[in-house]
Amino acid sequence: MNLNSFTNAASSDLPSGAKNVLTNDVEVRGTLKFASELIFDGRLDGEIVSEGVLTLGKNAHVKGEVRTKSVTVHGTVEGNITVTDRCELKASSQLTGDLKATRIVIEEGATFVGKSEVTPSRPPTRETTVTAETPRSSRGGLGSSSTSSSPTSSAATSTASSSS
Repeated sequence: MNLNSFTNAASSDLPSGAKNVLTNDVEVRGTLKFASELIFDGRLDGEIVSEGVLTLGKNAHVKGEVRTKSVTVHGTVEGNITVTDRCELKASSQLTGDLKATRIVIEEGATFVGKSEVTPSRPPTRETTVTAETPRSSRGGLGSSSTSSSPTSSAATSTASSSS
C-alpha cells in the first residue's frame, strides 16, 4: 500500500472510506481513538476506543481494553473486548479477558481464556409471551367443559366448575 499520496494531501482530500494503518513497528501507550476503520499490527499498552471497525494483525499485542463497533483479532489481546456488533477471533488469535458482543465467531485454533456474553440486539422472531384467556366454552356458564390443554385454561375451567 502506497501511503505517500495520503501524507502529502490535505486532510479534506482524503477519501472518506480510507483505512488507517499502524504497522508492527508502532508502539502506543495510552488511548487510541479512530473514526472509521483501523488496521493495527503494533503494540499497545492502554485502550482502543471507537465506533468504527478494528482489525488486529498477527503481530498486534494489546494490553488493555478494546471498545469498538466490531473487531477481527489475529494477534494477542490481554484485556476485555466490548463491541456493539461482531467480534471475530481468528485461528492465530489469543484473548485473555472477557468478551461482550452481539455476534461472536471463534475459529478453530484460537485461544480464548475468559467469559463471553452474547447480547443480540434484534428482537426475537417469535412472540414468547403467553397470554392467558378463559376458553370460550367455559364463558357460557358453570358446568361447561373445555378441551383446551393449556394449564391456565384448565385452571380457569376447574375453578369455574368447582364453584357449583
